[in-house]
Amino acid sequence: MPDPLDALAAADRSAALPYGDRGAIQTIDRAAMILALFDQNTQVLSPTLVADRLGLNRTTAHRYLQSLQASGFLGQGYGPGPLINQLASLVSARQQILTVAPAIMRTLADQTGLTAVLSFLGRSGAVVSHVEEANGGTILLTVRVGTVLELKAAQSRMLLAFQSDPEVASRMHASLDGAEARKEQAELALARRNRVAWADLGRVGLASVAAPVFGSRDIQAAVAVLGTTTMLSPSDLSSPRVELLRDAAERISSTVTI
Repeated sequence: MPDPLDALAAADRSAALPYGDRGAIQTIDRAAMILALFDQNTQVLSPTLVADRLGLNRTTAHRYLQSLQASGFLGQGYGPGPLINQLASLVSARQQILTVAPAIMRTLADQTGLTAVLSFLGRSGAVVSHVEEANGGTILLTVRVGTVLELKAAQSRMLLAFQSDPEVASRMHASLDGAEARKEQAELALARRNRVAWADLGRVGLASVAAPVFGSRDIQAAVAVLGTTTMLSPSDLSSPRVELLRDAAERISSTVTI
């Protein structure tokens, strides 16, 4: 039996929203409920199945299935569509990377004496997903897992530089003025040429450099090292620390099969 408190809370939330927003949210909720019907025993959906399981009439169920098919969530015959396959591949690749990267990054941090950071691309920049801190030294520079990095951070630049869809970078640079956007585009071109990207955060004495982690078709992540400007310099692309970073990124890339 439904909890009456949950029902009241839902009513309060609904009452606080404009009518159009409530309708949009209900549509999203129903679409999610339909996609959640997929399991090991249900590989294909149908209007009858959706109607029976969710208590909808067949006409409504059929309309939802057609909309989900048109948007790419469902394929021909109402099985999982290309968008679901794309998301599944993304999750699988990230799981592979997060399984193998910590050990490689641990070695990188110890060899360079710097903090090693792994990030994936989020909505507004790179999102820190794993950190390995150097054991030696008296000064520790680090970043928290979950931090959303700035667009001019090394890992954000690297992740945008190799995006197969140029609209991704254009969308993220939309908040920049013309001169800043052109400068960032030049930085992305430089990152593609050198296979490393440097940060430009205006913080005196601090430096970071990132290298790409690729899957079979596209960039999946970026790994970086953080340190001081005396330990890392953009003018020295062949320094031992930068080479160790490149090697670590290539080793992680070699394990990704998606």
